[in-house]
Amino acid sequence: MLILDALTQQTDFTTTEKRLADYILANLPTLANLYIKDLAAATYTSHSAIIRLAQKLGYHGFRDFQHALTVAATAQSQALTTVDANFPFQAADTAATIAKKLADLTVNTIQTAYAQIDATQLTAAAKLLDQADRIFLFSQGDSQLRARSFQNKLIKINKLAIIAEEYADDAWQAANVTPQDCAVFISYAGTTTTHQHFATHFHEQHIPTVLLTGNAQSPLIALTTQQLISVQPEKDFAKVATFASQAAFEYLLDNLFSLLYVRDYRQNLLKLQQNQALMQNGPLQTK
Repeated sequence: MLILDALTQQTDFTTTEKRLADYILANLPTLANLYIKDLAAATYTSHSAIIRLAQKLGYHGFRDFQHALTVAATAQSQALTTVDANFPFQAADTAATIAKKLADLTVNTIQTAYAQIDATQLTAAAKLLDQADRIFLFSQGDSQLRARSFQNKLIKINKLAIIAEEYADDAWQAANVTPQDCAVFISYAGTTTTHQHFATHFHEQHIPTVLLTGNAQSPLIALTTQQLISVQPEKDFAKVATFASQAAFEYLLDNLFSLLYVRDYRQNLLKLQQNQALMQNGPLQTK
């Protein structure tokens, strides 16, 4: 659940936590520079009460909690027109209205994903992929389409990527992964039991792993080497389609590919020219 949604719904909150939540929601723009002692004074609460609220929402302490609030506030301020990510159009909407709503939803999604990017983790994740002999992509459903798109891009820089769950051979594929490879999990909920089993095995075998998820409390976070988290206002089931989550994943994967490309930019450009010559005017023509 998004942090602002949790603070608004106030499920199982105490009276003190409700007072804290109301103050935070009313003063989001100021939260980035607010010390915990100032928040406690403004809400007539205590340091421990604030930390308990942060931990109830899945954060280790005030600093993590404050960072998440700052990210959410930034995304909220940058949003264009508010569009429901789960039901972005209505039955009476015209073609022009739907086109505008989906455009706004896509822009809002990318802005939200961008605001949540940790450049250090993004760089570290790209480094793991760069060093890997092989990249195994674990993803299901719509997310597997994003994996296929990523695989297609990696071919352009001669990087071997395998869709591990494509032919229901995921256990065999997982058994073949070595510490010289890298396993990538792409899962918005991040709660798939099979993925947890695989990630546990990889963790025990010291195999590098990267996680892309929209769940800041995913059990896979503790089992993976690097995590790219993009929390979007998208529910697990009650929705028309996976518009927001998949746009966010595509954006994150494009970032990873771009970082891999620039690691050897000139050589990749040279190889591109050579391959194009082979395929357009050489022995590899297909048309």
